[in-house]
Amino acid sequence: MGLIDRIVSKAIGRNVSPGEIVVINIDAVYAQDGTAPLVIDVVEKELELKRRVAVERAFFFIDHSSPAPHVAAATVHKEMRRFAKEYGVKLFDVGYGISHQVVVEDGLVRPGMVVVGADSHTPTIGAIGVYATGVGSTDAAIAMMFGMLWLKVPETAKVVLTGAMPKGVMSKDIALHIIGSIGTDGMLGRAVEFRGDTLKYLSVDSRMTLTNMCTEMSAESAIMPVDEVARKWLNERGYTIYRDVDWEKEDGYVDELIVEVSKLEPVVAAPPDVDNVKGVGEVSNVEVDQVFIGSCTNGRLEDIEIAARILHGRKVKDGVRCIVSPASRKVYMEALKRGYIDILASAGCTIAPPTCGPCVGAHMGLLAAGEVAVATTNRNFPGRMGHRDSKVYLSSPAVAAATAIEGRIADPRKYLS
Repeated sequence: MGLIDRIVSKAIGRNVSPGEIVVINIDAVYAQDGTAPLVIDVVEKELELKRRVAVERAFFFIDHSSPAPHVAAATVHKEMRRFAKEYGVKLFDVGYGISHQVVVEDGLVRPGMVVVGADSHTPTIGAIGVYATGVGSTDAAIAMMFGMLWLKVPETAKVVLTGAMPKGVMSKDIALHIIGSIGTDGMLGRAVEFRGDTLKYLSVDSRMTLTNMCTEMSAESAIMPVDEVARKWLNERGYTIYRDVDWEKEDGYVDELIVEVSKLEPVVAAPPDVDNVKGVGEVSNVEVDQVFIGSCTNGRLEDIEIAARILHGRKVKDGVRCIVSPASRKVYMEALKRGYIDILASAGCTIAPPTCGPCVGAHMGLLAAGEVAVATTNRNFPGRMGHRDSKVYLSSPAVAAATAIEGRIADPRKYLS
């Protein structure tokens, strides 16, 4: 059995097989301001008298249209605050952070848990050995009400990463390379389990980028073993109590993909889709109007650090807007403490609060018709970040920072000693 099979088997007390439908206890469930309204509607119809959800770890996040850009969003936020107070749901209000980042860094989810989120990028948290999958708002509501849900155990595909990371290559480049190779439906209906010697070079920040981008391969979930790197990260934060499975055993895969990381170079995903992947040299003539560094994909401390490293002592090119949004308040505060925010602001970047806003085309960085952006986000289909006639190129924070300096898609390696 793969890691997810073993987590599910342990949770229900018997061995399971891929394709099997199980009813399983849910350890944590969360929703955000784009999906919470329907969760509220469903729960309140069923729990009008009880007014209490069943799951102890039930969370709401105001992170998408945050802070509220218009009255409609403000009204949704008000309803979420009311519901959370009445039903015992923990609310993370404006500015606290993006859901997938917060549940990991705050220790709200732990290895071996089964977690569902009303957001497609919930598999992000599989980076620390969690079986996490995105569900619709109705399923999230059912999980909140009953503390359990039916799930179909996915088949697991093994992705083996080999070799050390070359200069200027980040985990976003690995993810884009994979998507470019297999397509946006390459892992449809499957879970992705990452293995290989490259993992020892990947921080938890980097790992979360990889598991996050598995959604763009159409994977239902993604997971990594709790190895020495993950255990060190957990121990440093006092997250020492969690369910253990056989993390080292590699078995139960329906397919295997080997990626020679040591041979990769910085890449971008050109519009109109994530699998249109090209080396930065192929698109170095593309001029940009905006650069965005942030989101649940690349708004972590490691991402802010590499951007500050490249922009230190340099300036954002005149005529280019560079927006930086840390993924959480904790990331923001640590970046402040280390001087990264000062470096970025001095370079001409606009520092935004923790928000999904630009990524989902809500606010704080929308594109007009004909404008071009490089973004560290996860999707670039037409209209994703504004007007349908705008264009978005997806990249790592390193490529994004280099691009901000040159005003055209740039190779970050020239700025890294």
